[in-house]
Amino acid sequence: MYDVIILGSGPAGLTAAIYTTRASLKTLVIAGVKWGGQLQLTTEVDNFPGFPEGIQGPDLMSNMRKQAERFGAEFVDENFDQVDFSQSPFSVKIGEKSYEGKAVIIATGADTKWLDVPGEQEKIGRGVSSCAPCDAPFFRNKKVIVAGGGDSAMEEACVLTRFADEVTIVHRRAEFRASQIMQDKAKANPKIKFALNSQITEILGDQNVTGVKIKNLENNTESEMPINGVFVAIGHIPNSSIFKNIDVDEKGFIKVRDHYHTNIEGVFVAGDVHDRQYMQAITAAGFGCAAALETEKWLEMQK
Repeated sequence: MYDVIILGSGPAGLTAAIYTTRASLKTLVIAGVKWGGQLQLTTEVDNFPGFPEGIQGPDLMSNMRKQAERFGAEFVDENFDQVDFSQSPFSVKIGEKSYEGKAVIIATGADTKWLDVPGEQEKIGRGVSSCAPCDAPFFRNKKVIVAGGGDSAMEEACVLTRFADEVTIVHRRAEFRASQIMQDKAKANPKIKFALNSQITEILGDQNVTGVKIKNLENNTESEMPINGVFVAIGHIPNSSIFKNIDVDEKGFIKVRDHYHTNIEGVFVAGDVHDRQYMQAITAAGFGCAAALETEKWLEMQK
């Protein structure tokens, strides 16, 4: 029996674990086979406070984990199969094993929707990114592409223009899905170009990105474009589908009630699985801290 079970091991889950263990709450982190969240796929992190020279994403997550372990957090590096929030204590099952907790913090994060084209996955962190606020400074005076047609694509492009010389938004349709105000903002920026009815079919380069192949969907012709970076902005998939009784919005992000509560008493939420706006490591960590403090307060009230 644990006081708190934390589902997920990105910045939100690990920060929550640091706070719950320091509050002398017996804490179990179901970390997953691929623990550490999206930062495990990130090379240099320059925007997390406390590291003036930057830090590698996996190193940052390793440090967070070691800190949680130092205060007594227990870890299971496996994926959970199902959860039962129908009664307290709550249970989490991994294969034949079952773990029980008086409270649960859901910090399962969200996965980037990738293009699924040749050359993409192996170049994540080597010119392929899904976060302009994180990686835009690495593309100073370079040419980049943003793939997408919604508000997030327009926002990514605008952020990139502060550093890159040229930004091309590639969208597979003739019209953008973005709000008119965001379209107007992007179109007014002289650094931003547009390639509509176009689709990236391959990302080129031996180690780092050197270009892309783009298919014109109107005439089915394909051409190569030299480029230094590709920013994928076609959305995120919150990892919430396994939670059958938890309220989510139309895109699957968990709905937050008063101070990081879900609709189930004793089940809290933190990080990208509910945050569809910022999706930064530092905000996820902040949400993890808040959820842990609220969990501590709630458990104290149960006594």
